[in-house]
Amino acid sequence: MRILVVGAGAVGGYFGGRLAEAGRDVTFLVRPRRAEQLRRTGLSVKSRFGDLSIAQPKIVVAHSTGDTFDLVLLSCKAYDLGDAIESLAPFMRKDTAVLPLLNGVRHLDLLQARFGSDCVVAGQCFIAATLDEGGQIVHLSDQHGLSFGELQPGISRRIERIAQSMRGVKFEWRASETAVLEMWEKWVFLATLAGCTCLMRAAIGDIVSAPGGLDFILGLFDECCAIATAHHYSTRPEFLERWKHTLTAPGSLLTASILRDIESNSRIEADHIVGDLLERGRTHGMNSPKLEIVYAHLKSYERRRERQST
Repeated sequence: MRILVVGAGAVGGYFGGRLAEAGRDVTFLVRPRRAEQLRRTGLSVKSRFGDLSIAQPKIVVAHSTGDTFDLVLLSCKAYDLGDAIESLAPFMRKDTAVLPLLNGVRHLDLLQARFGSDCVVAGQCFIAATLDEGGQIVHLSDQHGLSFGELQPGISRRIERIAQSMRGVKFEWRASETAVLEMWEKWVFLATLAGCTCLMRAAIGDIVSAPGGLDFILGLFDECCAIATAHHYSTRPEFLERWKHTLTAPGSLLTASILRDIESNSRIEADHIVGDLLERGRTHGMNSPKLEIVYAHLKSYERRRERQST
């Protein structure tokens, strides 16, 4: 199976690098600046699960043309999705599977509109990683997994083939019969985590210990769960128990990556993670006041950042 990884940043570089390390035929689709860096320094990963270094990773440059691929791992940021879609289009066939690793679900609609529903696979990843100043990928946590499945429940032959390509790699993976439901469940958790930690500029443990903090977290979580339920993706009991414990753990240092983006004055995925969820609630006539406050806060940050950059 020929695999195209769109992006060689923290996420794409990690999973693509692990696949290449296991002997898979992996090519990275990157922008010219990252391509130059990879040609100069190679692709390297620093991780507690084992470092890796690929001196000459296979590379194609964005908006170029070339051979087609069997599987595309799409790992871009949501605000770069439109450009990424056009960059990968020349490498697609009618039977190419696109496995996106973005948060939320809006990208599924956009990918289906561009390439057709038969090409799109549902997926998500669990990892905390970053690029250091030299372009090395630094793995920050104990998690490094991904799951994938069809848009409809069940395991298809295509999913079995993708699973076969994952065997023997140094990350956790799982073929899922309920991949879209799991994407919604992660989205509910992430919107809550991002919302409360960004709004309060604090870790979960700090918020829980503050007056009214626990009630705010639980209220925001309930609003997000209600929107998912309205779209026929009710969160399962085991999900509720696990994520409620994570979101309310005393002393927890957990924050969302979007907060780290704000603290470094970087672009954020406000619309994809929070705005889209809020809009989907509005289409069902739902009132989500805490989520409204979170979204106003994130958009205010974006407006200020735009003004300061002009």
